[in-house]
Amino acid sequence: MELVYSQNRERQSAGELPDRELALRARGGDMVSFEVLVSRKTPVVVSLARRIVGNAEDARDVAQMVFLRVWKEIHRYDERFSLNTWLYRIATNLSIDFLRSSRSRERAHGATLHLVREREESTAGGATRTAEDRDLARLFEAVSGRLSEKQKAAFVLREMEDCDTRDIAEILGCGESTVRNHLFNARRILRKEIARLYPEFLRGRTLA
Repeated sequence: MELVYSQNRERQSAGELPDRELALRARGGDMVSFEVLVSRKTPVVVSLARRIVGNAEDARDVAQMVFLRVWKEIHRYDERFSLNTWLYRIATNLSIDFLRSSRSRERAHGATLHLVREREESTAGGATRTAEDRDLARLFEAVSGRLSEKQKAAFVLREMEDCDTRDIAEILGCGESTVRNHLFNARRILRKEIARLYPEFLRGRTLA
């Protein structure tokens, strides 16, 4: 009983630490800090993965792979840089790998990105979507499959995660000009597909 109490107290104490301190402790082999970090970051990773792979169940599978990779590579974490950027890079790369796998190829073409003017509620019990939000979700289910994996990832990171160009370049492992090119092409492709399939949605709207 005393051991359980001590572990709970240790977890509670770790839960008050900032992300970077948890990562540094995990890097030193502290499993409690790593467990707290996983618990804290799982919703963010699942959300990002779902927007890229387009399926909640697959996103949870990707998240599990992400944290396995994080544990294996935590010794490489450089505290001079943002933990979120490092974590997003792993999550994005594994999501892209998942999209490229033959198992997910068919699903990817019907993926829902929820890309434009939609943000997830900050709590699990968020309000019901408006009718327009539902329409936008259905719209992007139909058109998002035209994007390449990198275009999709760049668009999600920019429009849904509010990452700036420098961070996206770091996450995707490319130059800032390449990120801008991905975003330009993603918006062009989406606009073309929407104009072809659902022209009524473009009246008075832009793709950021």
